[in-house]
Amino acid sequence: IEYYIKQYRLYADGDQVYGGYGPRLFDWKKLNQLDNVTELLRRKPSSRQAVVQLFDALDLIGEHKDIPCTCTLQFMIREDGLHMLTSMRSNDAFWGLPHDVFCFTMLQEIVARTLSVEVGVYKHVVGSLHLYERSMAATERFLDEGWQSTMIAMPPMPAGDPWPAIKSMLSAEFAIRTGDPEVNLLDTDPYWADLIRLLQVFRAKKDKDRDKISLLRNSMSSNVYSTFINKALN
Repeated sequence: IEYYIKQYRLYADGDQVYGGYGPRLFDWKKLNQLDNVTELLRRKPSSRQAVVQLFDALDLIGEHKDIPCTCTLQFMIREDGLHMLTSMRSNDAFWGLPHDVFCFTMLQEIVARTLSVEVGVYKHVVGSLHLYERSMAATERFLDEGWQSTMIAMPPMPAGDPWPAIKSMLSAEFAIRTGDPEVNLLDTDPYWADLIRLLQVFRAKKDKDRDKISLLRNSMSSNVYSTFINKALN
């Protein structure tokens, strides 16, 4: 993760981010929680028990530089739509909230596609929502749409099982991150191909390869990512 966000080194206990969400979602106490709730909703679509737990009681024992701010993720199917409720113990309104809402609604869409239902309502509940004074000016620019308009929607995820595409994307991410930025995207759906190209843009920015970034920008299927790509050229 340090490849993408250097600051995570500050929150690591040695070489591990103790509160990392990935292991807790997909391999927590030998349980893949996302598979668990997906299979539950497949068997019992009206279930109220499809809850992923990210904050654990053991997190309060001992000292760690990072523990999850998210307590639970609850998925519910109502009227053929998959609704999601996220419960947070704490949330930074500027640094955390926009990223969390994106990540969790992306997860909601993945589960909805897996279950072949429509995406429903997303709700985000926070115990302590805060904004630091040092972030005030940047927050005002964000709210004034001074960086990227919120009027441009990200394309919907393609219908059908998303996991083969996710697996291919993870393989591409590994290759790009470890030094092989050329990935064959000929048979890749445009939605997923654009996300992989964004990873290539990030790599090209690290390599200071402006020509590569320009070529990738011209290859994108959607213009929703233009702000990020243009910023990488600056």
